[in-house]
Amino acid sequence: MEVLMSLSSKTCIPCQGGVPPIDPNERDKLLLEIHPDWKLTHEGTRIIRSVKLKEMAEPMRIAILIAKMADEQWHHPELHIGFGHLDIEIWTHKIDALVESDFIFAAKVDEILKNELKK
Repeated sequence: MEVLMSLSSKTCIPCQGGVPPIDPNERDKLLLEIHPDWKLTHEGTRIIRSVKLKEMAEPMRIAILIAKMADEQWHHPELHIGFGHLDIEIWTHKIDALVESDFIFAAKVDEILKNELKK
């Protein structure tokens, strides 16, 4: 988990557009540095993690923590909340693809989940 800590300690860089998507080889390496529940979707242009929870309030509470962190990082995921589950979908909207900041953000989400799911 040492690699996860180094990735989660970085800061997301806001994207203004005009940057290339991350190279698929680099993307695949970064995918190995975050929780194994993250999966590529949309032909490799997004990552998603689904978390199963016990009650309706629990996904809401965790989503609020992720939303606060998103505002601090200027990087905003799609959060899908349902009874007993939370889906977190990440990509850089300006280029409709993945960049390193998406994986930094995912690692920060992993830290939140690690702390909150043990309560």
